[in-house]
This record gives sequence, structure tokens and C-alpha cells, in this order.
Amino acid sequence: MTPINISFIIPVYNRPEEIDELLKSFVNLDGNFNFEIVIIEDGSTDCSDVITSKYIDNLNILYLKKNNTGPGDSRNYGMKLATGDYYIILDSDCILPKNYLINFFQNINKKYVDCFGGVDDSHPSFTNFQKAVNFTMTSFITTGGVRGGKLKNKNFQARSFNMGISKKAFELTRGFGNIHPGEDPDLSLRISKHGLSSELFNDVKVFHKRRVNVRAFYNQVYKFGMVRPIINKWHPNSNKIFFWFPTFFLFYMILSVLLIPFNFLYPFITIIFYIALIFLNSLILNKSTTVALYSIFTTLIQFIGYGLGFVRSKLILLTSNKNIEDSFSAYFFKNQTK
Repeated sequence: MTPINISFIIPVYNRPEEIDELLKSFVNLDGNFNFEIVIIEDGSTDCSDVITSKYIDNLNILYLKKNNTGPGDSRNYGMKLATGDYYIILDSDCILPKNYLINFFQNINKKYVDCFGGVDDSHPSFTNFQKAVNFTMTSFITTGGVRGGKLKNKNFQARSFNMGISKKAFELTRGFGNIHPGEDPDLSLRISKHGLSSELFNDVKVFHKRRVNVRAFYNQVYKFGMVRPIINKWHPNSNKIFFWFPTFFLFYMILSVLLIPFNFLYPFITIIFYIALIFLNSLILNKSTTVALYSIFTTLIQFIGYGLGFVRSKLILLTSNKNIEDSFSAYFFKNQTK
């Protein structure tokens, strides 16, 4: 098999402290692998150049600066200038476990794919809220496994916090579109339309810190809900019933409360049962009562935010006479790097 030359592609926006943590984890990787790290400063005012200079003797780093055109376009810019023939895309708020590249090469050498999606995990240093958010966004009982469940690994819609694509896939698709968020499942689906292979690598993990508070987490999942109907409209075959689940849950929860005065308690009891299931699942995984309680809260935030965003987006698509980019202008970057 022809050796694979890896270029890591990492856009960053005003987060030098994250780049420091990420590069430190690169230094500590196990195995003797050659790779390039391409860091793209996406119009930052608080830049990472001082941080990257600390690692220049230990790591092969290409540091780039450009105007702010969004993470998708920044990744494309980095891939155009990278020297590798396979690109691994990371978010700046990730930390790599020591076995990251060992596990990656074990997977790719066993079965080559033009696109892979890795998964995210919780690190012991995370706050209780970060651990709860991680549980909510990765557990099968809260997301159905769409972000890395073991029951779904073929034609996986990779997420760009931990995603790899071949140079061939990049050249055929021209990389990420100008939507954000949602640029990663859109690219995964376009890769599949070209007949290229994609798969989930369950053991290629990152520790995804997600520096979010309650408001930031709500806004994030609300945006996820807003862009999903757009992705489904572009790719009708991707339209699955489980994308409706947060909206169904939200309205079911409201209905269950409204029915209590009428002494019809069954819907509310099922909600309580589901909340108890979340608590027990998180308690088993995180071994913390506090994280388990937070997990109930973060799961409700996710369902409410995503559900409201999803139904609003559906209504806009049904009623608006404008094109998608004009109807959802806040979710598209207009200026792209040439």
C-alpha cells in the first residue's frame, strides 16, 4: 500500500490557548510518524503565532493567516497549501490522546476510505459541565449515535472536529461549502455522491473540550437545528426520522405538562422515566452524581434548542420565496478565499 502523508488542518479564531493545548498533545503522541500541522488563523485579532513558535523545533508546522471567511473556507485554504495527500481536520478546542495516530493508521491500513469520521470523548480535566455536554452530544440515548455511535459506521456523516478526507475527495468536491454550521455533513454527503468510501473509526478519538456555557451551548444546538433542514433539502436521501426527535420530544414534553391538570399522567411519567434513564446512563459512564444531574439539564437544553431551531427552519423553507442563502443569511459566509 502506498504510504499516506498526513496534513492536519486546524482553523483557529482568537483562541491561542487552545492551540497551545492541542500542540502539546501532538508532541506527546505515541509512535514515530511524520506529519504536517497546518494552522489557519481565520481573521483573528488574538493570534497564535507566539504559541506556534514554541513548538517549531518539535513539530512540522505551517502557520497561515487570512481574512475571516469562516471555518469551512479556512480548512479549504489550508488543504490547498498543505503538502499531504490525506487531510485530518481538527477543531482548535481538541486534545489528542497519545494513541491517536496509531489507531488512525491501524484503521486506514486495514481498510482505506476517502473520508473518515472520528469520535469525541471526555477528558478527566474537563469541568462537570463539559463532561455533561460531552455525554449529551455523544450518547446513543440522546443523539441516536449520529455523532459516533457504534451501530452506525458506514457512510458516516463525519464531523469536522475530528474528520479526515483524501486529497482526491477534496479535489472532487472542492471541499467545504460556505454554510456554518452544517458544512461537515454537507461535505460528507457530497463525498458519498461521488462514490467515494466513508466510514466511522470508533477508536480514533479526540478529547473535545467545547468551551461553552449554558447560553453558548443553547445557541450552538439551536444553530444545528436550523441548518439540518437545509442539509436535508440539499441531500433528500439524508432526511431521516430521528432528526425530528428533539422537536417531537419538545412538543411531547409541553403536552405532558398541559395534561397533568386533567389527571392524564402517562405522558409525564414517560418523560420522568426518560430523564431517569439519562441520569443512570451518565452516572455509569461518568461515575459522578453531579455530572449525571448536569446531563439531564444539558440534554433538555439540546432538545429545546435543536427542536426550536429545526421547526423554525422547516417553516422558513416552506413559506419563504427567497433562495436559501438569503433566507438564512446568518448561516452563510459570503466572502470566500480565492
